Amino acid sequence: MILSKGELQVSDKERHTQLEQMFRDIATIVADKCVNPETKRPYTVILIERAMKDIHYSVKPNKSTKQQALEVIRQLKETMQIERAHMRLRFILPAKEGKKLKEKLKPLIKVTESEDFQEQLEMVCLIDPGCFREIDELIRSETKGKGSLEVLSLKDVEEGDEKLE
Repeated sequence: MILSKGELQVSDKERHTQLEQMFRDIATIVADKCVNPETKRPYTVILIERAMKDIHYSVKPNKSTKQQALEVIRQLKETMQIERAHMRLRFILPAKEGKKLKEKLKPLIKVTESEDFQEQLEMVCLIDPGCFREIDELIRSETKGKGSLEVLSLKDVEEGDEKLE
């Protein structure tokens, strides 16, 4: 009975270490996925951890770290300037569906970097990562597999030293 339905007891120290590790993992995911909207530079993990402590975020051991990280991002938006780093995508769409599809994609695209319309529409743009699945499904269903979607970079961030003027 104990072997089949019993639970393993975890010591206080083990539980504390596990929660601390999850807290660090969540902060790392948030730091990976987010940037400062003004400078487009990533935040450091330590800064995110401090911000999580400031908003008194408590780790839920039964939820995945990724789910909690997305929750933390929503909560941090209220107290600091933070946003998800945009994804850079390239789509190549057949000419006849291109125009019609472009109008449907317009509201989901944040910034259009380049657009080339010859025998097909080729477009490089920045989107919010939350819209990726929606864009992917839209392109698949509208072009019936003829259009292609390519992820150029998962996060668009500024690298290097800050330039002072």
